[in-house]
Amino acid sequence: MIKNIIFDLGGVIIGIDYPKTSDAFKALGGHEIDRVYSQRAQVSLFDEYDRGKISSEIFRKQLKEQLNIENVSDSAFDIAWNAMLLNLPLERLAFIRSLKERYRVFLLSNTNEIHLKEVFNICSRDTRMGQEGFTQCFHGVYYSHEMGLRKPDKEAFEKIIHENGLVRDETLFIDDSEQHVRGALAVGIRAIYLDLTNKKPADLAAITIDSLYDLSAAIAKLNDRAAAANATAVPLRTSGPQRS
Repeated sequence: MIKNIIFDLGGVIIGIDYPKTSDAFKALGGHEIDRVYSQRAQVSLFDEYDRGKISSEIFRKQLKEQLNIENVSDSAFDIAWNAMLLNLPLERLAFIRSLKERYRVFLLSNTNEIHLKEVFNICSRDTRMGQEGFTQCFHGVYYSHEMGLRKPDKEAFEKIIHENGLVRDETLFIDDSEQHVRGALAVGIRAIYLDLTNKKPADLAAITIDSLYDLSAAIAKLNDRAAAANATAVPLRTSGPQRS
């Protein structure tokens, strides 16, 4: 029986369009952006920034150098870096808040200081909730740059499990990233793959949905499977004296 839900942020809760950031940097003269950054294969600079190992100042400086755009202002840089972040519909947060009445609800996001600040700005713009209202939609929030851990590392999932006393088989993780879903499954957490591109790998052992609002039906399916498995389980026999 599912009792806990762990949500991804980008792509699941807030809209994401990675090419928009690529286009924005190219408009600033950073035509090498596709070489140094992609959603799947990130150079160490992005990984270190998401883990909070380097400051925003160092991140800006090093990426500007790699893109040969040292003269671009920090504000213009941040606008380009945040271009991938789209909208955060109020009804999406309302849906999560409704789930919070029945489940323990958490957030686990690979993010960074610049992006998270913009996420809260978008939340204020689209929902008028702001940072506090957004945070209150969850029982706990976990951001990679504050944890020093990123998905799909098992330690990122283990941290939430241990700090909140979660039972793995009662915990569900939802993400639009195949590798992150595999990471959750590897530590014994149930998982749902939010397929935004209709490209689910055939070997991915997770229920697939194409809309966040299908989550309740997917949870019911998972619970039915668990109930059926328990019903068909063969009880262990105990040996003892036989009576005639």
